[in-house]
Amino acid sequence: MSIWGSLLGGVIGFSLGGPFGALLGSFLGGKISNISSSNTFGSQQNAQQIFALSLIILSAKLSKADGRVSKEELIAVKEKLQIPDSEIDQVAKIFNKAKDESTGYEPYAKQISEIFKGNQNVLEEVINILFYIAEADGHVSNEEESMIANIAFIFGLSQNQYESIKESRKSSDKLNPYIVLESQPTDDLKSIRKKYIKLSKEHHPDLLISKGVPIEVINESKNKMRAINAAWDQIQKLKSNKIST
Repeated sequence: MSIWGSLLGGVIGFSLGGPFGALLGSFLGGKISNISSSNTFGSQQNAQQIFALSLIILSAKLSKADGRVSKEELIAVKEKLQIPDSEIDQVAKIFNKAKDESTGYEPYAKQISEIFKGNQNVLEEVINILFYIAEADGHVSNEEESMIANIAFIFGLSQNQYESIKESRKSSDKLNPYIVLESQPTDDLKSIRKKYIKLSKEHHPDLLISKGVPIEVINESKNKMRAINAAWDQIQKLKSNKIST
């Protein structure tokens, strides 16, 4: 079942409060109020709709971080979220409302963090996809990177987690494997392997879908797994060569 069918209805039925409720309530002429922070969704569909809505709103805020909204970034939002033509008008209303309103991105990031509390791998995927949106015009501006870094901070992600996300977006032949696996070159292979196994479990697509990451955006998560596996392969070779010499 697609997350886009009746997105507004589904999320409004979830009765979000806070900045999400205020924004969505504006479409109905009044503020939605009930829960402002909860990670009890009631269904996987609700969790996925909240994830999708989070990306729409934060992407809208990100699109004007450097003072301009590029066509490429708007196309990236549509493509990455796989928004069907039948739903684009509805999503565009949410995007434009979030882009034009005076509320900053920080209250939304805080509420997203509260909603997905305890699911840092899901929050990492939000950061991962925001980088994809920012990269769409061929360059991540300092303003965009600063905003994404601050969102990661609000989410409670560590500096190592944030740097791992950034590094994982590079091609396999250019990434630093130790940064991807949140390790140091001085760490022994056994401890790095533990981190590799931990990250592999946390970013497995099936687990992410069960936690609320929509299948529409799961391909970006698969790129993270590719980077994790590539990093582990490289480190094994580096450690092996070091021993042989």
